[in-house]
Amino acid sequence: MKAGNTLPAIPAGGQEGVPQLIAATAQVPPEQVGSLERARLFAEPLLIGETLETGENTLAHAEGVCAILRNLGGSETMQAAAYLVYTSAHLNRPQEVIAKAFGDNLAELAVETTKLMRVQQQARNAQVSGQQVDALATQTENVRKMLLAFSRDLRVVMLRLASRLQTLRYHASAKRPVSPAMASEALQVFAPLANRLGIWQMKWELEDLAFRFLEPETYKEIARLLDEKRTEREHHMEQLRARVEAELRAHSISATVKGRPKHIYSIYKKMRGKSLNFDQVFDIRALRVVVPNVRDCYAALSWVHSQFNPIEAEFDDYIAKPKPNGYQSLHTVVRDEAGKAIEIQIRTQAMNDHAENGVAAHWAYKEAGTKGYAGVSASSEYDAKIAVLRQLLAWERDLSGAASSGLFEDRIYVLTPGAAVVELPQGATPLDFAYAVHTNLGHRCRGARVDGAMVPLNTALHNGQTVEISTVKEGRPSRDWLNPELGYLTSNRAKAKVRAWFNAQATHATVARGRELVEKLLQREGKTAVKLDDLAVQLGFKTADALFEVVGKDEFSLRSIELLLRPPAEPAALPELALKKPRTPDGSGKGGVLVVGVDSLMTQLAKCCRPAPPDPISGFVTRGKGVSVHRSDCSNFREMAARSAERVIEVQWGQPDAGPGLSSVYPVDVAVEASDRQGLLRDISDVFAREKTNVIGVQTQSVRGTAWMTFTVEISDAGRLNKVLSIVASVPGVRSARRR
Repeated sequence: MKAGNTLPAIPAGGQEGVPQLIAATAQVPPEQVGSLERARLFAEPLLIGETLETGENTLAHAEGVCAILRNLGGSETMQAAAYLVYTSAHLNRPQEVIAKAFGDNLAELAVETTKLMRVQQQARNAQVSGQQVDALATQTENVRKMLLAFSRDLRVVMLRLASRLQTLRYHASAKRPVSPAMASEALQVFAPLANRLGIWQMKWELEDLAFRFLEPETYKEIARLLDEKRTEREHHMEQLRARVEAELRAHSISATVKGRPKHIYSIYKKMRGKSLNFDQVFDIRALRVVVPNVRDCYAALSWVHSQFNPIEAEFDDYIAKPKPNGYQSLHTVVRDEAGKAIEIQIRTQAMNDHAENGVAAHWAYKEAGTKGYAGVSASSEYDAKIAVLRQLLAWERDLSGAASSGLFEDRIYVLTPGAAVVELPQGATPLDFAYAVHTNLGHRCRGARVDGAMVPLNTALHNGQTVEISTVKEGRPSRDWLNPELGYLTSNRAKAKVRAWFNAQATHATVARGRELVEKLLQREGKTAVKLDDLAVQLGFKTADALFEVVGKDEFSLRSIELLLRPPAEPAALPELALKKPRTPDGSGKGGVLVVGVDSLMTQLAKCCRPAPPDPISGFVTRGKGVSVHRSDCSNFREMAARSAERVIEVQWGQPDAGPGLSSVYPVDVAVEASDRQGLLRDISDVFAREKTNVIGVQTQSVRGTAWMTFTVEISDAGRLNKVLSIVASVPGVRSARRR
């Protein structure tokens, strides 16, 4: 550490000195101290006394990650992030603090990586504690979150790979066990990821270390077998290496020949997969030939096959047909004079660099230029990012192929023109993609390009494709999009958005019709000054639009509004016991209510129980309003009778009216309870209409899927009402229908 750059120590977990720390690092001129050294100075007082859950010192871990990134060719910015990731836990506002000291770029990288680390830790903890019932579902969700985090900042990939490798290295050197969850994650997720990105040296080390902790006895046995004849084997291979290199040079092929490292997990997989014993595995004896150009690759191959006996089934030309992650090389297996199998790989120096470090050799896509990634030439920063994202998507596919249950078969990932990842169901179309990005984009969608080519909107998308949507300024969805036979939409979410648009249009038209009918009624009644919202509330609706909607659907009678606007006139108050009973034209006194023993009382039907023939009835002499007639079982009547028994009077129904215009109707209340659904009010109203039962008022209320309705209907006979209620009760969704 340079003199003059030492920063004041900050207590672990503390924050008091952070502003001074930022100021101190900010004062260091960039030309004297780069971001890497500044990051270490920033992190050291926070991390030096801290340890990770693994037991490793946090600062030592950060330094190990930094060294791995440096060996892989990672930029200084990425190495600096290795320190800043672990400082986030010690800062109250990590993004703000780190951004002030190092800029937004590093702050976002550090915070994004920290978030992903937390998710992965929670998943491992759940697996170890047995809280997670479905381990496969856990891995699915974990990988999904990793993929989306990687898509936001590709450098997160390298930081996570390097961190996991450093953790395994620490456990190996300290001879401390690793949890099965962490070792499995390294073998099943991180190593395949490194493989997809072409970072072979990291892939092999992750595999060997994870295998060492998962199956220690098998690992030790293969290591022992490798050591048994190591001296003899290495002497033989050195002689062979020198001979091949010398003879290739004698044939004007400037070749460098080296022995290839022996990877224990690779040997184990071949022994298990092909049921071979140790001596039959080709990886045990292997050479790597590096030549200047592709032409020399094939010239060297020709010489090798002329000097040794090739095993035809073991030849692969990955130059003519590179692996999906961009790996290129010639692979052949030959037998020497003693009949021993030897694997020989032939490649150019550029191919070798990519095989060792993959995308890490030129990783930070903001600095990639035309170098490209994973063997894919990239003419721009955008192309470089797309190339890596497609390798990440292919890695996710690799995992799905390895899972017997089809881990990711139900979805695909595609890219926006801005290189953002969009998750869609399998078989999704460009139209599904448009609705996933934004509802309005879906409504206005009129065309699509997939990987630059125009395609129909019902084209099935595939993993890793880039989709660009063409729109119109003002657009609306087509009803054809909901036709399953045309295949425009696969996503249920997209279908719901299209249906919602059409439902909204239908509702708008219905509300407009209802408004027109109500406003015309108010004009006829001369009540145009009535406030529509107040009118709706009086009728039991929350808003005027809610009233207009049921009127527009013919689910609410305009007569109910007329009755509200023109209430019946109250009868004039007459002196008690001085009123004449209404008579029929023949003077018989029959019809209406007959008050027994008193010939001069006015009567009125009580609104609390709304009696109707042939209900048993009783009368109560009111003060100033004649006799109030109640049903005998009315609770209000019983209370009044208990308080003033002397005011109870016997009453009975008169004989039914005969002749035109003389029949009487009585308003009664009907209570209906039902499961709320579209068209329920209309269906019940239709029953009353068919049964010639006039509805003069409706009140409705819906709470948590249950509708309570009160209908005021006019009847001449309560017995007839029971038949109507039995029909109402048979309407789908109706739970009960009874007279109140």
